Amino acid sequence: MLNRRTLLTTAALATVPLALPQAALAQGRKDSMVIGMTLEPPGLDPTAGAAAAIAEIVQYNILETLTKINADGSVSPLLAESWEVSPDLRTYTFKLRRGVKFQNGEPFNAQAVKFSFDRAGGEKSTNKDKRTFANLSTQVIDDYTVVVINKEIDPDLPFVLGQATAVIVEPKSADTNATKPVGTGPYKLDAWNKGSSLVLSKWDGFRNPGAAKLNKVTFRFISDPAAQAASLLAGDVDAFPRIATRVVPQFRNNPQYQVILGGSRAKTILSMNNKRKPLDDVRVRRAISMAIDRKAVIEGAADGFGVPIGSHYVPGAAGYVDTTAVNPFNIEKAKQLLAEAGVKTPLELTMTLPPPPYARQGGEVIVAQLAKIGINVKIQNVEWAQWLSGTYGNKDYDLSIVSHVEPFDLGNYAKSDYYWGYQSKEFNALFDKIKATGNAAERNKLLGEAQRLLANDAANGFLFQPQFPVIAKKGVKGLWKEMPIFVNDLSALSWS
Repeated sequence: MLNRRTLLTTAALATVPLALPQAALAQGRKDSMVIGMTLEPPGLDPTAGAAAAIAEIVQYNILETLTKINADGSVSPLLAESWEVSPDLRTYTFKLRRGVKFQNGEPFNAQAVKFSFDRAGGEKSTNKDKRTFANLSTQVIDDYTVVVINKEIDPDLPFVLGQATAVIVEPKSADTNATKPVGTGPYKLDAWNKGSSLVLSKWDGFRNPGAAKLNKVTFRFISDPAAQAASLLAGDVDAFPRIATRVVPQFRNNPQYQVILGGSRAKTILSMNNKRKPLDDVRVRRAISMAIDRKAVIEGAADGFGVPIGSHYVPGAAGYVDTTAVNPFNIEKAKQLLAEAGVKTPLELTMTLPPPPYARQGGEVIVAQLAKIGINVKIQNVEWAQWLSGTYGNKDYDLSIVSHVEPFDLGNYAKSDYYWGYQSKEFNALFDKIKATGNAAERNKLLGEAQRLLANDAANGFLFQPQFPVIAKKGVKGLWKEMPIFVNDLSALSWS
């Protein structure tokens, strides 16, 4: 597949007339842009699939939410013009934007909001935030007023309702959104060439005709780092958000490109299958965690673009505490813990790795580190769709490496059926307290306790908070620097 993409890059280059002046070429492309993506989404319905790549294409572009999460992490109105919160923090009254239509001509109204939220929390839902929506009761007051009552107190609900899992879908077309998404956004799906590219074009029926400055945006799927760099240098790709870190140095001093470095709320972890022996023993999980030199992993997996973490939480998030000292790098202690657990070495394990470079490169580093404590790890490289179905879906793995990019995803550790199989009554009770605490200071204290508990349980191997570089041509404007969520907000993009 990678070779095919490289060939496509070369073929595309060959079609550019060599005699065409660069200025004329650039002028002709002012109304279009090509964006690179490392992973191709398995479908285009973010309410049905967990892959972050889905939102990178559809969120805020084709499909919209009641609220919008901005680049700085703040929340502003989108399909909702405004909202009010009751004193007990459980009831939200949303006033909806009038005159909005879906791309199939159907009206956007309170009934569509109720349908979307009820569907997301329903029995047949495959929404990865199903638990959140199952706690919501949505009531239609009139066409443009909707009341959402939450069983739990969640001060972050306006943020949650701005995430891709909360997109408002049109009832008649909802079931086919994976291949033919119908939304209220400024762009519509034009073409999807599986394995290669996907094209969005400006939708003429959008409520604010001047919102989108680009008539056409093409996403090109390029997972190989060398091919990513080549696509930019050849002019095939105009901007590459979250590009492989290893290619950054060659663009840093090139005046034709801009390199944007920003933070994220992502957590790159060594996922451990807590249901499989001997990984069901906390001593084994702690041994694995202590065998890992996080700084070496950050260098090998992310070329130094990362900050070590000791739990499923990152610096900059509310209530963060530094837990990196809970399972410090200590080879001898790791060996001792394995012996205490009665593990006979060499212990044979398999590490299933998805395509992103941080996973493949990081996997090699960790395999070498674990060998020093008598754990022999066999690497199994899989495509993204295989990882989603086999590792995430069927929980068929020992170890894996993946970045969890959602800002508020501690709750996954309270899900007994989540793919890492962690179960703790103590954590569940603590998380219930967190959800029910409105006072920020008290909530932050509880969040700190939750982080320490996950670190002590070594629920996973917590590696680093990645810093995601963006490389683009000098004339591209409107790219996000900080990445509180993974989206490509196309209506913000333009050429200078």
